[in-house]
Amino acid sequence: MDWFADFFRNISENYGHFFSWSDVVGTLSDPVSWGIIGSLILLEGLLSADNALVLAVMVKHLPKEQQKKALFYGILGAYLFRFLAIGLGTFLIKFTLVKVLGALYLFYIAYKGLFKGSGEEHTENKGTSFWKTVLLVELMDIAFSIDSVIAAFGLSDQVWVLFMGGILGVLMMRGVAQVFLRLIDKFPELEQAAFLLIAIIAGKMLAGAFGFELPHVVFFTILIAVFVGTILYSARRKKKDAHKRA
Repeated sequence: MDWFADFFRNISENYGHFFSWSDVVGTLSDPVSWGIIGSLILLEGLLSADNALVLAVMVKHLPKEQQKKALFYGILGAYLFRFLAIGLGTFLIKFTLVKVLGALYLFYIAYKGLFKGSGEEHTENKGTSFWKTVLLVELMDIAFSIDSVIAAFGLSDQVWVLFMGGILGVLMMRGVAQVFLRLIDKFPELEQAAFLLIAIIAGKMLAGAFGFELPHVVFFTILIAVFVGTILYSARRKKKDAHKRA
């Protein structure tokens, strides 16, 4: 029973970080933490912009005021899921097997996104009651959150870094989804670039499982290079296509 007591003691310590003022201050004052949070927001935005449209379609049969309420309850559910997942995950991610399995899952997500397409379908819920719609939105939010939460563990094991990245990422997904959609529409390759970054995060997590840590500076340099390089490549390709049609 000692392992059982140790498990609950470690989990309670992890959740205790959520209520530690020193942890909050440490996160807000650390430039590396903000770099990781920014990376999480960027990934969440690129991967989940179309998810916001899926949720909008799910609630569009409701009256306007109820649409807002259903989406708001969905956000609360997404935050609660992240709270539970991060507290438990920051304990589990310390185990080599969990890191390896998480990395393999991210490689699978990257492979599916790069070579098979996302396969997401826009679902309508005509005639569904308000609370049933809220439940469906909650379940959809959790489904959307799983991939981004696992990817986040590849970047950090700090509770407040992960939680703030998740909070701001969800707000970005809901609040400026159209901005990301226009960005992806203008530079279509950005969607694949996001899955390429997930593959890089998977490699970082897998290497970390065996004691090889990728420095944050190197990771941020790779992230910026992939993002900027993709935009330049996309712009050049569109320019070449325009010349061919001329």
